[in-house]
Amino acid sequence: MENVAASLWQSRSAVPDLPAADLAAFTAQPLQAAAVHALTYMADIEGHTIVYLRELLATRAVDEPAVAGFLACWFYEESAHSRALAAVLSASGHPLQPSTRQTRGWRARLEAWGIAAASATWPDFVAVHMTWGAINELTTLFAYRRLAIVADHEPLAALLRRIVRDESRHFAFYYGQAEQRLAASATARRVVRALIERFWAPVGFAVRGDDLRTLADYLFSGRDGRSAIQRIDRTIQRLPGFAAAPLVEAWLTRHASLS
Repeated sequence: MENVAASLWQSRSAVPDLPAADLAAFTAQPLQAAAVHALTYMADIEGHTIVYLRELLATRAVDEPAVAGFLACWFYEESAHSRALAAVLSASGHPLQPSTRQTRGWRARLEAWGIAAASATWPDFVAVHMTWGAINELTTLFAYRRLAIVADHEPLAALLRRIVRDESRHFAFYYGQAEQRLAASATARRVVRALIERFWAPVGFAVRGDDLRTLADYLFSGRDGRSAIQRIDRTIQRLPGFAAAPLVEAWLTRHASLS
């Protein structure tokens, strides 16, 4: 059954493919500077998926066929999103500069070792990854939706709608896995919530914190932006053990300057 589920995820993969005619629209219709900044951040972070995958591959998550099959498809699609966004930036006259992979310091290596050790000794540790992934994918999904609105650029909006379809599938997998695992274990519910509340931050904050604050202000300021953040939180708060949990809105209130 798990192999069937993995094959289903892979069979539904349809990564964005931008022909020259589509890219020409970005040359003819310039993007706003704020949209360029947002796309640069998003393309770079999507391109860092391999770093996150490296951490997952060191855990027991890959021992489960359904999860392993999903991760392969997830990495393929996220990398394709990065390439598509980079192509848009290049066509717009703002080529994405190659991102350097910094050598991991001792803290990062110690953290990676701790994650792998915890995974090896605690069977429910995968619930942490699945819940963390659900929050990140839903936040990313809403960020793309908001960008499609605030950038006021139809060719970009059309591309982002296609990317959102992939992100919606990614979120559905993570959320479903998190829901099942949290429902099955009271210990998992307590531990996962504690870890999320203590350590969660939006994807990319560790490497591009200042850029993330600017992006958050661009995408989520105002009544509509705040409403989108609250919808993210309400969705995650429906997970077992996460009722009223302080999540994205609480983090942005502490770390960003939303109006």
